[in-house]
Amino acid sequence: MQNSEAMALSAALLAVAGELTQRIHEGVVARGFEGLRPAHGFAFARLSPAGATVTELAVHLGVTKQAASQLVDEIVRKGYAERRPHPEDARARLIVLTERGRACTRAAEESAADAVRAWGEVIGEERVRALGRQLTRLAPYGPIRPTW
Repeated sequence: MQNSEAMALSAALLAVAGELTQRIHEGVVARGFEGLRPAHGFAFARLSPAGATVTELAVHLGVTKQAASQLVDEIVRKGYAERRPHPEDARARLIVLTERGRACTRAAEESAADAVRAWGEVIGEERVRALGRQLTRLAPYGPIRPTW
């Protein structure tokens, strides 16, 4: 692949990722979840399964512990997450999504599905599935991080 082709592919992937992030954010807002930024969604993705400490969240987001702590303060204040005692470490606090946070995550999933369905209208559903399989081979483990 020539440099110009690689650059064009890189630009297209970044544009699609940016558009997808925007569509998910707009869908979340349209479903009644306000006061959030796309960066919150990246945090929710890490918190969603079983919670995380501020340190784990900072690593996931690629930010300082202080920046992650400020983000946690914000989503706790807005009712999307709460701090709980850590079940294995008395010194740590576990940040978990509240029911409102889980509902917001479901809204993001619905918004992502809507966006991906639109791709099927452009290139066909089977090509979208094939694209998903190929991208998973290239980046199988994440983490999904915002581009600050």
